[in-house]
Amino acid sequence: MSSRERILIVEDEQHLADGLRFNLEAEGYQVHTVETGEAALDLLTPSPQALPAFDVVILDVMLPAKDGFTVVSELRQAGQFIPTLLLTARGRPEDVLEGFAAGADDYLPKPFELSILIARIRGLLRRKQWLHSKAAPKPEPRESFVFGDKSVHFDLLELRAGGKTYPLTLMEASILRYLIEHEGKATSRKAMLEEVWGLRQDTDTRAIDNFIVRLRRYLEDDPANPRHLVTVRGIGYRFVAVPKDR
Repeated sequence: MSSRERILIVEDEQHLADGLRFNLEAEGYQVHTVETGEAALDLLTPSPQALPAFDVVILDVMLPAKDGFTVVSELRQAGQFIPTLLLTARGRPEDVLEGFAAGADDYLPKPFELSILIARIRGLLRRKQWLHSKAAPKPEPRESFVFGDKSVHFDLLELRAGGKTYPLTLMEASILRYLIEHEGKATSRKAMLEEVWGLRQDTDTRAIDNFIVRLRRYLEDDPANPRHLVTVRGIGYRFVAVPKDR
């Protein structure tokens, strides 16, 4: 495999960082490692306008000083939305949800198989390319979608509503795009887990609910009474571009 994608590994256990770098370089990736969250933020947040120096970040949760949850949260607050995968020895659902709430795009519990990590990295890169692609697969991807006074710009990872612009994480954009492409149809949480995240294990579907809550804050006039991201009891959600008058 030949690849020019750049990966930043944030891991304070040197033997793990060295092992990951060796194996990922063998896959053709360019790899850089740092030991602390502070060092990662220095590399990743020179300014919101700066082009990202990396394509994917692999971020350990249990870091000295600033932990991985804090790092990814500060990264998003700084306007940097580089696809980020959390490595965590804490695989409880509440820990996973905390990572997603902070803005992570994916997670992987320790210990893990190297092949699984590589598959997750490729999945993040595919989603990034999918969002930015100008190609025309079937159905043709929309680079933007306008509904009423709101618009989603997938190539910019932005949602515009109420005169404000909200940056989206890769995962937020992927979920919203999936719902838009199934406009008017009841979409199950399980389908989103499988087709957006590629997870076919017994994964807690509350992770999907957490993303929907955040997206509603962006695009609903009244998030407590959603009209665009509507709950379908017992199934999941439905996207409605033009709600009927109530």
